[in-house]
Amino acid sequence: MTNLYDIAYNLEKEIRKSPELIELVALQQEITADETANELLQSFRGIQMKFQTMQMMGQEIPEEEMEMAEETLSVAQQNEKIVKLLEVEQRVSMMVNDITKIIMKPFEELYGADE
Repeated sequence: MTNLYDIAYNLEKEIRKSPELIELVALQQEITADETANELLQSFRGIQMKFQTMQMMGQEIPEEEMEMAEETLSVAQQNEKIVKLLEVEQRVSMMVNDITKIIMKPFEELYGADE
């Protein structure tokens, strides 16, 4: 009988070896080494987290903060390293979502989520 935990650990090892994750790690290291890009990315991430928290709490985002966020996003989108990182993060996210869908399929079938 197959041990599902062993399979999960093998999946983790394979994910670590995937081209997407290898590229993501390299880009993250490259940005960390670039002080300007790193500060810009941290600022961008901070704004994202703040907005997500506000939205989850049902709070309105003040217009002035929205304008500041748009300005930060605009500057971040001019940095090639950050743009590439965001693109690779999107691909990794899609990969994880696809894997999650595959893993959850037996439960969806059991509980009728597809109906």
